[in-house]
Amino acid sequence: MYPIDTAILPSAGHAEIRIVAATPEAARAVAEVIRRSFAGAEQRSYPEPEGGTRLHLTVDTGSAAEPALSWLAASRPSACAGTHVDEV
Repeated sequence: MYPIDTAILPSAGHAEIRIVAATPEAARAVAEVIRRSFAGAEQRSYPEPEGGTRLHLTVDTGSAAEPALSWLAASRPSACAGTHVDEV
């Protein structure tokens, strides 16, 4: 289980994304795909206690490229949406 993150929420129109991967290369590959869809400024990388890498990104959802912009406009919360066991 991961420690509870008490970070301040990102500003309106921004989102925090956390990627956990076995290798830094895998985390960077996923981050690159996200950066093609959203403008982003911050990226922080941390080692995982059990091994692997945790990468945090802050993205600007107001500067989304297609198809992310159309997906955001059309998406609706799912009735099954909830937190994972390691999230608050």
